Amino acid sequence: QVHVVESGGGSVQAGESLRLSCAPPGRTFSTRAMGWFRQAPGQEREFVAAIGWPGSATRYTDSVKGRFTISRDSAKNTVYLQMDSLKPEDTAVYYCNAGESLAAVAVGRVVDSWGQGTQVSVSS
Repeated sequence: QVHVVESGGGSVQAGESLRLSCAPPGRTFSTRAMGWFRQAPGQEREFVAAIGWPGSATRYTDSVKGRFTISRDSAKNTVYLQMDSLKPEDTAVYYCNAGESLAAVAVGRVVDSWGQGTQVSVSS
């Protein structure tokens, strides 16, 4: 299993932006599809965005369409989530994980252990 490290979270005000990063220390994502998920307090973890290999296909949950952009840099072995126009309801711990396909990631079928995540807090 490939363990990942998420980073880039923080506390911002509504309307501001953050960029999250995800990388597996000492390993590569190979050609797997990658996804971002989030878990708000008292709620189940939910799918946010996914990107296929090599990165032309993407998928988003409806609540973030037009505001979030997922991308991957194979040379840097890193997956990003650019989050613009943040809203208080985006507050959550954000995680990334890998899957066998874009469709699999979009329904939460992931192949790696979950990392620590990175906290995103958006105030109104």
